[in-house]
Amino acid sequence: MVNFTVDQIRALMDRVSNVRNMSVIAHVDHGKSTLTDSLVSRAGIIASSKAGEARYTDSRKDEQERCITIKSTAISMYFELNEENLHDIKQEIYGNEFLINLIDSPGHVDFSSEVTAALRVTDGALVVVDCVEGVCVQTETVLRQALAERIKPVVIINKVDRALLELQLPKEDLYTAFQRTIESVNVIISTYNDKSLGEIQVYPEKGTVAFGSGLHGWGFTLRQFARRYSKKFGVDQDKMMQKLWGENYFNPVTKKWSTKPFTPEGKPLERAFCSLVLDPIFKLFDAIMNFKKDTVDMMLEKLEIKLNNEEKEKDGKSLLKIVMRKFLPAADALLEMIVIHLPSPLTAQKYRAEMLYEGPADDECAIGIRNCDPNAPLMLYVSKMVPTSDKGRFYAFGRVFSGTVRPSLKVRIQGPDYQPGKKDDLTIKPIQRTVLMMGRYIEPIDDCPAGNIIGIVGVDQYLLKSGTITTSEIAHNLKVMKFSVSPVVQVAVDVKNANDLPKLVEGLKRLSKSDPCVQCCTSESGEHIVSGVGELHLEICLKDLEEDHAQVPIKTGDPVVSYRETVQSESSVTALSKSPNKHNRLYMKAFPMNEELSASIESGKITPHDEFKARARVLADEFGWDITDARKIWCFGPDSVGPNLLVDVTKGVQYINEIKDSCVAAFQWTSKEGVCAEENMRSCRLNIIDVVLHSDSIHRGGGQIIPTCRRVIYAACLTANPGILEPVYLVEIQCPDQALGGVYNVLNKRRGNVILEEQRLGTPLYNVKAYLPVNESFGFTADLRSNTGGQAFPQTIFSHWQLMNGSPLEPGKVSDIVKAIRKRKGLSEEIPTLDRYMDKL
Repeated sequence: MVNFTVDQIRALMDRVSNVRNMSVIAHVDHGKSTLTDSLVSRAGIIASSKAGEARYTDSRKDEQERCITIKSTAISMYFELNEENLHDIKQEIYGNEFLINLIDSPGHVDFSSEVTAALRVTDGALVVVDCVEGVCVQTETVLRQALAERIKPVVIINKVDRALLELQLPKEDLYTAFQRTIESVNVIISTYNDKSLGEIQVYPEKGTVAFGSGLHGWGFTLRQFARRYSKKFGVDQDKMMQKLWGENYFNPVTKKWSTKPFTPEGKPLERAFCSLVLDPIFKLFDAIMNFKKDTVDMMLEKLEIKLNNEEKEKDGKSLLKIVMRKFLPAADALLEMIVIHLPSPLTAQKYRAEMLYEGPADDECAIGIRNCDPNAPLMLYVSKMVPTSDKGRFYAFGRVFSGTVRPSLKVRIQGPDYQPGKKDDLTIKPIQRTVLMMGRYIEPIDDCPAGNIIGIVGVDQYLLKSGTITTSEIAHNLKVMKFSVSPVVQVAVDVKNANDLPKLVEGLKRLSKSDPCVQCCTSESGEHIVSGVGELHLEICLKDLEEDHAQVPIKTGDPVVSYRETVQSESSVTALSKSPNKHNRLYMKAFPMNEELSASIESGKITPHDEFKARARVLADEFGWDITDARKIWCFGPDSVGPNLLVDVTKGVQYINEIKDSCVAAFQWTSKEGVCAEENMRSCRLNIIDVVLHSDSIHRGGGQIIPTCRRVIYAACLTANPGILEPVYLVEIQCPDQALGGVYNVLNKRRGNVILEEQRLGTPLYNVKAYLPVNESFGFTADLRSNTGGQAFPQTIFSHWQLMNGSPLEPGKVSDIVKAIRKRKGLSEEIPTLDRYMDKL
């Protein structure tokens, strides 16, 4: 039975200091949903015997069939903590009742955008690491995302049962494996020395690392063992925790502690963590798995674990599960760690406010967010849309940062393009209903104060994917989320029956709402294109489109990869184009840009909004630009933020500022549609060398300058040895020794390039990292599994853009790719010749 009511949850929402908003994040298959079950069963939502197998937060049918999480699922749970634990909490609290809003997020890299959406609305993260596989590529990605959002991590090392039963590691080896994993996590955390968060590295002796097994439902932190031993030894609990980790050894003969692994007589001593923490666990495992019934009974009596008659009849693994759950319940360890070490909204919003809010730090909204004030103006961020059982409708899922949201409250719904004082992307409407997200079902709720996570009905018509909801007229937006992945794989979709076309169009609109990172558009040739992060992401999106959103049979084309156009050298000649009325001339040259500079622009380190003197200094010092050129960057493109630059290097030209807007417009257009294949441009710097303009402004308007500027940019690119960049994945593959041959075989056939191969210490597994072109990645997983007998598990994540060998202007592979793209877009197959764009003097 569920051991709490909605009224209890609503009462706790007002006690913000007793609320914890947290996400569970990890690499795929490290056991997030399985671990979450322990907490869900503790809250009485599922039976404790089912915990670990139900995967309650995997609410979709395909999630249960595939055994992976696809959408992040939120669930609110009520817990009471033992009085003895309360004095360890360093934040202010009221009473011993706590509300935990937990979001279980996917681990597969294709669904990273779901993780970003979950992290935005939470303040703490439980990072799950598999004790055998260790810190993998996606663990690092999601942890970095969390730290960038100023989210405090705690860690659980999961699947300890594998180390004991499969690998049968000795105690000291297991300690070293734990220590290495914790060190890997701390290395990632140490790159973010954010003073406002305080100490965020994780240490077992401070209680921020837990160990356990989600599948078997047991887990512990050093606090629980320290509590048992502090009573026995008569020592302070905190001192005892320090002794249970690191170089601390207990001599049972002299009853003294030492930091050296030998007695004065030279006898070896066992590490305290091994003798006091791991020893009882190892003995229990050994006695139960080897059917030593008398020893088991004796140990259960010592540990005061009582079994009923039905449980006593079990043996082997099923008895082990029951005993370990009673000895070290995972829910208790997790609950203590979450409540003691993760911040409440009251604590977290003080240091997160400046990161979240775009406006000034002293207006009423910013102050409301910082104080997490339920009486301030409403500031609510919608991070994603959750489909409802009512077809085509969505709950807007988000977090109240200040104020209180209630039905029929009139609010301003501000999309991501809203600018204060303007009317674009703004709707004013009342909220219909507010609901509490409870995993597989929802509960209506009367209102929701600041610091809590909520679902809203009735705003899905006005917001596409995310946005800000507020009651203040001066409110700026809450910052738009930055995703760590980008949609690089596209597929064209069409209906099997022409009459169903309107349903497909409607379905595509709903699909783009339901997923934070999917893009749906219509190409010039009239095809409907769906872009996703990878093969699996596209597969899930198309399945949803067919079954839920459009509900008509759909046929799909082959997957298509988006490329980027670039230039490989400086223009061989200065390109010249004349305006249609022949009164104006533009002279331009194209240059390739430094890859580091392009990456800095894409990651947001260098932006068009930076103070231009500071930006010019960075470009001059780090990238060797001429300081006067660096000060005269007209714009970034495409979309005013991309890694292409238009630079004015002219000297003493009259009227040049009057044509700036026209040139910028032409540059935005061309950088979105390059000359070779109408793909986005990347890493191109275009210098305006000289301009000759008519003295009368009527002869140099936009109609004359924009087409001229477009032509001269295309001419400059064609004379600068154009090239094509293809997207490349970083693939991480885990496999045993005997499967390595098959892995190399598959990678070689697909233009893969191995960059690292290392064995995971203490395991028979190898980690292989390689670069694989996205174009070659279709069917890669299936191919790899068939070549290694299903022993290799790949995880692919977008890494970088790589220049392809060859020129699109000469026959070869690059030329064939360009022709195929042009054909798909309905253009003539041949690239236009230079004389179409370049004029003679």
